[in-house]
Amino acid sequence: MSKVKLLDTVTINKIAAGEVVERPASCVKELVENAIDADATRIEVEIIEGGKTLIRVTDNGIGMVIEDAALALRRHATSKLSSVEDLQSISTLGFRGEALPTIAAVSNFTLQTRTANSELGTKITVSGGKILDTNDIGCKIGTTVLVENLFFNVPARLKFLKSTPTEAGKIHDFIVKLALSRPDISFKFINGNRAVLMTPGNGKLIDTLTAIYGVEISKSLLDVKFSASDFEISGYVGKPNFLTSYRSRQTFIVNGRVVANKTIYKAIDEGYKSLVSKTGYPLVVLKIEVPQNSIDVNVHPQKIEIKFQDEGELFSHIQRAIREAVSEKRVTSDLKKVAATPDKPRYTQLDLDEYFGDAPKSDFIIDPKDDKPQLTIEELRSKVDKQEENLLDDENILEEEVPVQTQPKDLPAPKISEKPLEKLYPIGQVALCYIVAQSDSDLYLIDQHAAHERILFDKFNSYVDNVPAQILLIHENLKFDSRETSAIENNLELFDKLGFSMELSGENEFRLKSVPADAANANASEMLREIISSLPESDFPAQVDESRRTEIAANIRRTVIAIASCRGAIKAGQKLSHREMELLLNDLSNTPHPHTCPHGRPTIIKFTRADLAKMFKRT
Repeated sequence: MSKVKLLDTVTINKIAAGEVVERPASCVKELVENAIDADATRIEVEIIEGGKTLIRVTDNGIGMVIEDAALALRRHATSKLSSVEDLQSISTLGFRGEALPTIAAVSNFTLQTRTANSELGTKITVSGGKILDTNDIGCKIGTTVLVENLFFNVPARLKFLKSTPTEAGKIHDFIVKLALSRPDISFKFINGNRAVLMTPGNGKLIDTLTAIYGVEISKSLLDVKFSASDFEISGYVGKPNFLTSYRSRQTFIVNGRVVANKTIYKAIDEGYKSLVSKTGYPLVVLKIEVPQNSIDVNVHPQKIEIKFQDEGELFSHIQRAIREAVSEKRVTSDLKKVAATPDKPRYTQLDLDEYFGDAPKSDFIIDPKDDKPQLTIEELRSKVDKQEENLLDDENILEEEVPVQTQPKDLPAPKISEKPLEKLYPIGQVALCYIVAQSDSDLYLIDQHAAHERILFDKFNSYVDNVPAQILLIHENLKFDSRETSAIENNLELFDKLGFSMELSGENEFRLKSVPADAANANASEMLREIISSLPESDFPAQVDESRRTEIAANIRRTVIAIASCRGAIKAGQKLSHREMELLLNDLSNTPHPHTCPHGRPTIIKFTRADLAKMFKRT
């Protein structure tokens, strides 16, 4: 008796659903891409309970006649492909004809559609892959797909779905990326009867970015324009001073298709190399146009990944495009010019800080005597990535220890002190960054920013109740995107206890009324934005599960304290008086964890009497 059997259509569709429709967000992606292929100019997506209970996608596209609507629910029925040769030049987002039948196989599915030439539309009702009803109906031109009780007949798949906020967040991310890929289409996203995203659909990418991320973020973007051989690269990238702790704000669009590609990610990282910290990611939206026959889109069930004919060339072009956008334009356009001589504009430390924030300033050498780099624009450009070891930057410089490799091999390496600090007496400053100090018998180098950051961090942590706050004389109105707004709204009381008093003042807008007193001299709005952008993606749910509220609150507290400490701390490049150094060393001696900053980098390096003797070959 034969053991090999042909599977029935229902089983085949359920298996395919595991590849094509992995979760509610996959379902939304497939339906919205179908709407885009149908020439829609307006697309509305509504979900309930993260898409598990309901997904509704409505468009004003060309619609389908009754024969096409019925055929579209059969596997591998498509209007976008007729032969295997067409795969070499496919330009539509969908082409396999699997999405609708596989979604219908694992849900209660309703398709409603009408063309401009039809007086009546068509309504088809499907449950678990079985067509229940087909009839005529009065409806608008376009298509509406209703997906209810997704995976109701595949309990194993349903069991592995994440929480409602997480699934809603995944859907939000997909819609954002699709909206960025098509700024000429107006998108509206409704989550639980609340409109959380709307884009203008006027064809301007910068307006779509503003609608999604807010006005303040859009002001920090640099445009990208690059062409080489058969490559055209355009879009926007963020300045180095605006980073997030996750990659979801990096969108890549290849020939109109949103993709994920490791080579592109690596090229972005290399393009920003030495300009951003190692723990953050800049906002990036890149549109890449290449010959259609040089890519293969048929390598992933969800068509997320594609293969390039020459990934080395892709890497090189993207890296160069990013480098040109960030490096060249920051010198020629974004920095304020200081009148020095007509042919030698100079930049102050303030100018660099406004552009870079706390990001590395590896292209610039600041003279500690007058705080002015004596370099022309051409000289500045030529120093990109060549002088990282000379930075007076409070982030990168903390990663540098005494360059032991330049010493003779028999000399001792400097030691990071691990014992309680002795009484330290300041001697002076080196490079306006390190304090030289001594005890009764040993020599110490102290990173002034890292030390003060640790002092403030331990001080903030010691407050059991509220962190002392400084009331702002002039309140600041700050706009955020929908997920950030949700995170702030759900934790307003916590932010208030940590010194940030805020109240809702408009749609996705808050009025900031106070900041932590010990960080009052920092830029309040920039500090709060850095805090929000540094929070993990999981802290931006549409709703907050009670089981995760404590975890999220603890994470927000750690992030706020760490960033407020960094922003409020003495900066590298700041001149200190002898008394200021003395007070700083006393505070460092009395703080619970004096030897490392909150990021784990050393605050103090110790040279014992024996170490000094070996260096001078006295032993």
